[in-house]
Amino acid sequence: MKVLFVTSTRIGDAILTTGVLSYLLERYPQASFTVACGPLAAPLFPALPRLEQILLIHKRPYDLHWLELWAKCAPHRWDVVVDMRSSLLSFGLFARERHIYQRWHRSKGGHKVEQYGRVLRDPQETPNPRVWTTAEHHEKARKLVPTGKPVIGFGPTTSWEGKQWPIPRYVELVKRLIAPDGMLPGARIALFGTASEREILRTIIDVIPPQDFVDIIGKGDLLTAAACLQRCHFFIANDTGLMHLAAAAGVPTLGLFGPSRKEVYGPWGECTGVAETAVPAEELISQIGRSTGTLMESLPLETVEAAARALWARCACQKSKGSPSWADNS
Repeated sequence: MKVLFVTSTRIGDAILTTGVLSYLLERYPQASFTVACGPLAAPLFPALPRLEQILLIHKRPYDLHWLELWAKCAPHRWDVVVDMRSSLLSFGLFARERHIYQRWHRSKGGHKVEQYGRVLRDPQETPNPRVWTTAEHHEKARKLVPTGKPVIGFGPTTSWEGKQWPIPRYVELVKRLIAPDGMLPGARIALFGTASEREILRTIIDVIPPQDFVDIIGKGDLLTAAACLQRCHFFIANDTGLMHLAAAAGVPTLGLFGPSRKEVYGPWGECTGVAETAVPAEELISQIGRSTGTLMESLPLETVEAAARALWARCACQKSKGSPSWADNS
């Protein structure tokens, strides 16, 4: 049995579709899976159980990338085709069963995870996003993230400046959270980012006691990052793919929101939350293209600290009541 799963070019959107993929794995236990996605999202899927291949979608002018993908897929007879990209590709393939994300799935509103879940038609509840890792990824993570003390992870950077909460506020937030009267006094701080972002993060690095700095900057691939995130006790980030990766990995995750709708793109999961700007998202979205720089100035440090403390207390309470464990590395 062969299943074709077509998902996003962007990391965050691809992660939000993995609940559907997880459901398909359970529904078709004998099937092999082909995943079609963009090159940025491709590193999410090498550890997928029963993976046959990953087909890369390289964007071309005039949507010619869909023709290229069709040429790769057309020779096969698919038992199930699930297309989360609303493309015409899926109608041009032989498939015994097909599920295509369409406008009406969006029109009912709700979080993106809920919208994507409607493609399946029959699940009893919305399937949660997840990430698949291997023992190798976890071995790398054990070397990068030590045990013995709580770890707060941060994803302070973003590819679009409009969503960037000012780095100086991250500096102050780190100091507050690990202070003697902070949320996690004396905790280690893990910084996630690309190698090219190290200098941007320098002012944060400088306020972390050297023995408590966990350096994940430019270390490993997305699945190694996911394994590292699972060793953190808490994670704070801008609205990015890394935020969604942390939530899918089951880490208590606080997302910082401004020019995007938290009710659609907020971190998904039991132990997740948001801190949002005082200026409403709709107003900030209307400024896109008319302003440069961050649109996150109206999110005060105090608001983020309070949201972090509230989420930490809620997640600790849920864990004490027997919710799935997280960060059992202390």
